[in-house]
Amino acid sequence: MDAFRHCEALVREADKDRFLATLFAPAQHRDALYALYAFDLELSHIRDRVSGPLPGEIRLQWWTEVVLGARKEEAEANPVAHALQAVMASAHLPISSLEGQIEAHRADVYDEPLESLAALEANVRDAAAPMIAAAARVLNSGHDGGIDELSAAAGTAYGLVQWLRAVPHLAHTGFVHLPSDLAARHGLSATAIAPGIDRELLTAALADIRMRARQSLVTARPLLIAAPDHALPALLPVALSRLWLDRMDVARDPLTPVEIPQWRRQWALWRAARRPRQMFG
Repeated sequence: MDAFRHCEALVREADKDRFLATLFAPAQHRDALYALYAFDLELSHIRDRVSGPLPGEIRLQWWTEVVLGARKEEAEANPVAHALQAVMASAHLPISSLEGQIEAHRADVYDEPLESLAALEANVRDAAAPMIAAAARVLNSGHDGGIDELSAAAGTAYGLVQWLRAVPHLAHTGFVHLPSDLAARHGLSATAIAPGIDRELLTAALADIRMRARQSLVTARPLLIAAPDHALPALLPVALSRLWLDRMDVARDPLTPVEIPQWRRQWALWRAARRPRQMFG
Protein backbone atom coordinates (compact mmCIF):
# COMPACT_ATOMS: atom_id res chain seq x y z
CA MET A 1 0.00 0.00 0.00
CA ASP A 2 1.20 3.52 -0.81
CA ALA A 3 2.57 5.28 2.29
CA PHE A 4 0.01 8.06 2.08
CA ARG A 5 -2.86 5.61 1.63
CA HIS A 6 -1.60 3.82 4.75
CA CYS A 7 -1.65 7.10 6.67
CA GLU A 8 -5.14 7.88 5.42
CA ALA A 9 -6.40 4.47 6.53
CA LEU A 10 -4.73 4.84 9.92
CA VAL A 11 -6.29 8.24 10.56
CA ARG A 12 -9.70 7.06 9.34
CA GLU A 13 -9.60 4.13 11.75
CA ALA A 14 -7.99 5.71 14.81
CA ASP A 15 -9.14 9.34 14.62
CA LYS A 16 -12.35 9.67 12.64
CA ASP A 17 -12.80 13.32 13.64
CA ARG A 18 -9.49 14.44 12.15
CA PHE A 19 -10.11 12.24 9.12
CA LEU A 20 -13.42 14.00 8.49
CA ALA A 21 -11.91 17.42 9.20
CA THR A 22 -9.27 16.75 6.54
CA LEU A 23 -11.98 16.27 3.92
CA PHE A 24 -12.73 19.99 4.22
CA ALA A 25 -9.15 20.87 3.25
CA PRO A 26 -8.15 21.42 -0.40
CA ALA A 27 -7.73 18.03 -2.09
CA GLN A 28 -4.12 18.63 -3.07
CA HIS A 29 -3.09 18.95 0.57
CA ARG A 30 -5.01 16.08 2.13
CA ASP A 31 -2.32 13.42 1.78
CA ALA A 32 0.18 15.61 3.62
CA LEU A 33 -2.33 16.23 6.41
CA TYR A 34 -2.98 12.50 6.75
CA ALA A 35 0.77 11.96 7.10
CA LEU A 36 1.01 14.59 9.85
CA TYR A 37 -1.93 13.18 11.76
CA ALA A 38 -0.68 9.61 11.40
CA PHE A 39 2.66 10.70 12.85
CA ASP A 40 0.83 12.34 15.74
CA LEU A 41 -1.13 9.13 16.35
CA GLU A 42 2.09 7.12 16.39
CA LEU A 43 3.49 9.37 19.12
CA SER A 44 0.26 9.42 21.12
CA HIS A 45 0.01 5.62 21.19
CA ILE A 46 3.59 4.80 22.15
CA ARG A 47 2.68 4.33 25.82
CA ASP A 48 -0.01 1.81 24.88
CA ARG A 49 2.45 -0.25 22.86
CA VAL A 50 5.46 -0.51 25.16
CA SER A 51 6.06 -2.34 28.42
CA GLY A 52 7.78 0.49 30.27
CA PRO A 53 9.72 3.76 30.09
CA LEU A 54 12.87 2.39 28.46
CA PRO A 55 11.14 0.93 25.37
CA GLY A 56 9.13 4.16 25.19
CA GLU A 57 12.31 6.24 25.24
CA ILE A 58 13.80 4.06 22.51
CA ARG A 59 10.76 4.56 20.34
CA LEU A 60 10.76 8.32 20.88
CA GLN A 61 14.47 8.44 20.02
CA TRP A 62 13.75 6.50 16.83
CA TRP A 63 11.21 9.11 15.75
CA THR A 64 13.63 11.90 16.65
CA GLU A 65 16.23 10.37 14.36
CA VAL A 66 13.63 10.02 11.59
CA VAL A 67 12.82 13.72 11.90
CA LEU A 68 16.53 14.55 11.81
CA GLY A 69 16.85 12.63 8.54
CA ALA A 70 18.58 9.54 9.87
CA ARG A 71 17.24 5.98 9.74
CA LYS A 72 16.71 6.35 5.99
CA GLU A 73 16.27 2.66 5.21
CA GLU A 74 14.12 2.03 8.27
CA ALA A 75 12.01 5.10 7.51
CA GLU A 76 11.41 3.94 3.95
CA ALA A 77 10.14 0.63 5.34
CA ASN A 78 7.77 2.41 7.75
CA PRO A 79 4.92 4.04 5.78
CA VAL A 80 4.22 6.75 8.37
CA ALA A 81 7.90 7.70 8.67
CA HIS A 82 8.32 7.57 4.90
CA ALA A 83 5.31 9.83 4.32
CA LEU A 84 6.40 12.20 7.10
CA GLN A 85 9.87 12.66 5.62
CA ALA A 86 8.31 13.40 2.23
CA VAL A 87 6.04 16.06 3.76
CA MET A 88 8.90 17.54 5.75
CA ALA A 89 10.78 18.05 2.49
CA SER A 90 7.88 19.35 0.40
CA ALA A 91 6.41 21.65 3.07
CA HIS A 92 9.74 22.70 4.62
CA LEU A 93 8.56 21.74 8.10
CA PRO A 94 10.80 23.09 10.88
CA ILE A 95 12.73 20.21 12.44
CA SER A 96 12.87 21.93 15.82
CA SER A 97 9.08 22.09 16.01
CA LEU A 98 8.69 18.37 15.37
CA GLU A 99 11.50 17.60 17.83
CA GLY A 100 9.60 19.61 20.44
CA GLN A 101 6.45 17.65 19.69
CA ILE A 102 8.30 14.37 20.24
CA GLU A 103 9.85 15.65 23.45
CA ALA A 104 6.41 16.60 24.79
CA HIS A 105 5.37 12.95 24.56
CA ARG A 106 8.23 11.89 26.81
CA ALA A 107 5.99 12.55 29.83
CA ASP A 108 3.60 9.93 28.46
CA VAL A 109 5.99 7.06 29.10
CA TYR A 110 6.59 7.81 32.77
CA ASP A 111 4.16 6.98 35.55
CA GLU A 112 4.74 10.28 37.33
CA PRO A 113 2.54 13.34 37.92
CA LEU A 114 3.34 16.75 36.53
CA GLU A 115 3.89 19.32 39.26
CA SER A 116 1.19 21.76 38.24
CA LEU A 117 -1.82 22.38 36.05
CA ALA A 118 0.29 24.98 34.24
CA ALA A 119 2.82 22.24 33.47
CA LEU A 120 0.04 20.04 32.07
CA GLU A 121 -1.13 22.91 29.87
CA ALA A 122 2.41 23.48 28.60
CA ASN A 123 2.89 19.78 27.92
CA VAL A 124 -0.30 19.32 25.91
CA ARG A 125 0.36 22.61 24.08
CA ASP A 126 3.83 21.46 23.06
CA ALA A 127 2.39 18.17 21.83
CA ALA A 128 -0.58 19.61 19.90
CA ALA A 129 0.42 23.07 18.67
CA PRO A 130 3.19 21.86 16.29
CA MET A 131 0.64 19.73 14.41
CA ILE A 132 -1.68 22.69 13.91
CA ALA A 133 1.19 24.93 12.79
CA ALA A 134 2.54 22.21 10.50
CA ALA A 135 -0.91 21.69 8.96
CA ALA A 136 -1.16 25.43 8.33
CA ARG A 137 2.24 25.38 6.61
CA VAL A 138 1.14 22.46 4.42
CA LEU A 139 -2.03 24.38 3.53
CA ASN A 140 0.14 27.39 2.65
CA SER A 141 2.17 25.34 0.15
CA GLY A 142 5.25 25.10 2.35
CA HIS A 143 5.37 28.71 3.51
CA ASP A 144 5.06 29.88 7.11
CA GLY A 145 1.46 29.35 8.17
CA GLY A 146 1.52 32.55 10.23
CA ILE A 147 -0.50 31.20 13.16
CA ASP A 148 2.03 30.44 15.90
CA GLU A 149 0.11 32.29 18.62
CA LEU A 150 -3.20 30.84 17.48
CA SER A 151 -1.83 27.30 17.25
CA ALA A 152 -0.51 27.59 20.82
CA ALA A 153 -3.91 28.61 22.24
CA ALA A 154 -5.90 26.20 20.10
CA GLY A 155 -3.39 23.43 20.73
CA THR A 156 -3.72 23.89 24.47
CA ALA A 157 -7.51 23.55 24.28
CA TYR A 158 -7.30 20.56 21.95
CA GLY A 159 -4.63 18.86 24.03
CA LEU A 160 -6.51 19.29 27.30
CA VAL A 161 -9.67 17.88 25.77
CA GLN A 162 -7.81 14.85 24.45
CA TRP A 163 -6.19 14.37 27.87
CA LEU A 164 -9.60 14.50 29.55
CA ARG A 165 -11.10 12.06 27.06
CA ALA A 166 -8.30 9.58 27.79
CA VAL A 167 -8.77 9.65 31.59
CA PRO A 168 -11.39 6.86 31.85
CA HIS A 169 -9.32 4.46 29.74
CA LEU A 170 -6.03 5.26 31.45
CA ALA A 171 -7.58 5.07 34.93
CA HIS A 172 -8.35 1.40 34.33
CA THR A 173 -4.80 0.74 33.18
CA GLY A 174 -3.33 2.48 36.23
CA PHE A 175 -1.50 5.11 34.23
CA VAL A 176 -2.85 8.63 34.66
CA HIS A 177 -2.15 11.33 37.24
CA LEU A 178 -3.63 14.66 38.14
CA PRO A 179 -1.10 17.49 38.41
CA SER A 180 0.23 17.55 41.97
CA ASP A 181 -1.02 21.04 42.78
CA LEU A 182 -4.50 20.26 41.46
CA ALA A 183 -4.79 17.06 43.49
CA ALA A 184 -3.72 18.90 46.65
CA ARG A 185 -6.13 21.78 45.99
CA HIS A 186 -9.06 19.37 45.87
CA GLY A 187 -8.07 17.35 48.90
CA LEU A 188 -6.97 14.22 47.09
CA SER A 189 -4.34 12.29 49.01
CA ALA A 190 -2.72 10.92 45.85
CA THR A 191 -2.34 12.12 42.28
CA ALA A 192 -3.04 8.77 40.61
CA ILE A 193 -6.47 8.44 39.04
CA ALA A 194 -7.75 4.92 39.63
CA PRO A 195 -11.18 3.27 40.00
CA GLY A 196 -11.07 3.64 43.80
CA ILE A 197 -10.54 7.41 43.78
CA ASP A 198 -13.09 9.71 45.43
CA ARG A 199 -15.33 10.46 42.44
CA GLU A 200 -16.72 13.71 43.86
CA LEU A 201 -13.27 15.20 44.44
CA LEU A 202 -12.07 13.95 41.06
CA THR A 203 -15.10 15.53 39.35
CA ALA A 204 -14.21 18.90 40.85
CA ALA A 205 -10.56 18.58 39.83
CA LEU A 206 -11.41 17.67 36.25
CA ALA A 207 -13.81 20.62 36.11
CA ASP A 208 -10.81 22.89 36.73
CA ILE A 209 -9.05 21.38 33.73
CA ARG A 210 -12.14 21.85 31.56
CA MET A 211 -12.26 25.48 32.65
CA ARG A 212 -8.67 25.97 31.51
CA ALA A 213 -9.51 24.37 28.15
CA ARG A 214 -12.41 26.80 27.72
CA GLN A 215 -10.15 29.72 28.62
CA SER A 216 -7.74 28.63 25.89
CA LEU A 217 -10.61 28.64 23.38
CA VAL A 218 -11.50 32.16 24.51
CA THR A 219 -7.88 33.19 23.93
CA ALA A 220 -7.91 31.59 20.49
CA ARG A 221 -11.20 33.12 19.33
CA PRO A 222 -10.00 36.62 18.33
CA LEU A 223 -6.84 35.13 16.86
CA LEU A 224 -8.97 32.84 14.72
CA ILE A 225 -10.96 35.79 13.39
CA ALA A 226 -7.72 37.37 12.18
CA ALA A 227 -6.14 34.14 10.87
CA PRO A 228 -5.22 33.83 7.18
CA ASP A 229 -7.74 31.96 5.04
CA HIS A 230 -5.38 29.13 4.16
CA ALA A 231 -4.91 28.18 7.83
CA LEU A 232 -8.56 27.67 8.75
CA PRO A 233 -8.83 23.95 7.82
CA ALA A 234 -5.88 23.28 10.14
CA LEU A 235 -8.05 24.43 13.06
CA LEU A 236 -11.09 22.29 12.28
CA PRO A 237 -10.14 19.39 14.59
CA VAL A 238 -10.18 21.89 17.47
CA ALA A 239 -13.74 22.92 16.58
CA LEU A 240 -15.14 19.89 18.41
CA SER A 241 -13.49 20.84 21.70
CA ARG A 242 -16.44 22.77 23.08
CA LEU A 243 -18.79 19.90 22.15
CA TRP A 244 -16.68 17.45 24.16
CA LEU A 245 -16.38 19.85 27.09
CA ASP A 246 -20.14 20.37 27.22
CA ARG A 247 -20.69 16.62 27.25
CA MET A 248 -18.15 16.14 30.03
CA ASP A 249 -19.86 18.84 32.10
CA VAL A 250 -22.99 16.73 32.42
CA ALA A 251 -21.35 13.31 32.70
CA ARG A 252 -22.37 11.49 35.87
CA ASP A 253 -19.20 9.48 36.37
CA PRO A 254 -15.76 10.95 35.56
CA LEU A 255 -14.36 7.46 34.92
CA THR A 256 -16.98 6.46 32.35
CA PRO A 257 -15.97 7.42 28.80
CA VAL A 258 -18.14 10.15 27.32
CA GLU A 259 -19.67 9.49 23.93
CA ILE A 260 -21.01 11.81 21.27
CA PRO A 261 -22.80 10.29 18.26
CA GLN A 262 -20.72 10.37 15.11
CA TRP A 263 -23.48 12.16 13.18
CA ARG A 264 -23.44 14.99 15.71
CA ARG A 265 -19.67 15.40 15.43
CA GLN A 266 -19.92 15.37 11.64
CA TRP A 267 -22.63 18.01 11.79
CA ALA A 268 -20.46 20.17 14.08
CA LEU A 269 -17.51 19.87 11.69
CA TRP A 270 -19.71 20.78 8.72
CA ARG A 271 -20.98 23.88 10.53
CA ALA A 272 -17.43 24.83 11.52
CA ALA A 273 -16.24 24.46 7.93
CA ARG A 274 -19.12 26.63 6.72
CA ARG A 275 -18.35 29.37 9.26
CA PRO A 276 -14.70 28.75 10.11
CA ARG A 277 -14.04 32.06 11.87
CA GLN A 278 -16.79 31.22 14.33
CA MET A 279 -15.77 27.61 14.93
CA PHE A 280 -14.74 28.28 18.55
CA GLY A 281 -18.13 29.76 19.32
